[in-house]
Amino acid sequence: MSVSAGAFEAADPTLSQSVKNGLEEVEARLREVVVSAHPMLTATATHLAEAGGKRFRPLLALLAAQLGDPEAPGVVDAAVVVELTHLASLYHDDVMDEADVRRGAPSANARWSNTVAILTGDYLFARASDLTAGLGTEATRLQSRTFARLVEGQIAETAGPAEGQDPVEHHLEVLSDKTGALISTSARLGAMMAGAPAADVETVTRFGEVIGLAFQLSDDLIDVRSETGESGKTPGTDLREGIRTLPVLLVLSGTGEGSDDARLRSLLEGDLTDDARLAEALQLLRAHPAMDAAADRLSRSLDEARSVVAELPPGPARDALHGLTDYVLARTG
Repeated sequence: MSVSAGAFEAADPTLSQSVKNGLEEVEARLREVVVSAHPMLTATATHLAEAGGKRFRPLLALLAAQLGDPEAPGVVDAAVVVELTHLASLYHDDVMDEADVRRGAPSANARWSNTVAILTGDYLFARASDLTAGLGTEATRLQSRTFARLVEGQIAETAGPAEGQDPVEHHLEVLSDKTGALISTSARLGAMMAGAPAADVETVTRFGEVIGLAFQLSDDLIDVRSETGESGKTPGTDLREGIRTLPVLLVLSGTGEGSDDARLRSLLEGDLTDDARLAEALQLLRAHPAMDAAADRLSRSLDEARSVVAELPPGPARDALHGLTDYVLARTG
């Protein structure tokens, strides 16, 4: 499910049309830059791009560009760079998670092999780097540092909390690196390429970091709350794969002594690949106070994002960025 630029049309039709046009250019450019001389690599590289997705990162880059000249050279390529980087990371994530499905289609590792998926991710990272080089030294440095943060976040998630570290705080740090970093870069690159004022570039960068964390926290809730595949994600996917999201960590760190608490902790600490156990865990988790606590943490992140947006000059761009916070809240249901 893509994020529709039409969501901002009521506030400003001109901005909405500009963003819609930009997203169409991004899609065309994506299809162009992933083509390889090797037909198999072209097929694997287009696999996830053609499966759709929310395109949240390029959308944010295009919205941030509204703070300057959205038609400036480099804006569309900046949006393509962040989406390519995101797509590349998904190929690698699916190998590490041994995922079978991504965006409603067989994952690349399931359809081809782990080797093919890893190499395809590497290829997309390379294509993103090639495009970034055309955007200048500052953009290249930013992309490299963002890539490093993505890897650091993945390593931190793999290693788990250090001795004595709060698992919830560790989880939030992982989300900041794995998701917040690239979303923050999306906003920064879009604003930079559009020639936005330096102060606005810094502000929208901070906004991207905060809304990125909120975006992933909403995913944590969606994994539990969603009753159908309408969200683009099968309910309980993270639970089945043993990924401990915020609600799960809050349950495991709690002190509830009721029979339901004990049973839920037992389920969450065990194997949830069995459909019956997964269904029971989802039912108990949906009714647990940890869901309200996780929703409250999301709400606080969105409040912070709104406060940052308020620092931008009044106008359609600020209103549209503010609208993204409403979108992130609405997607959790």
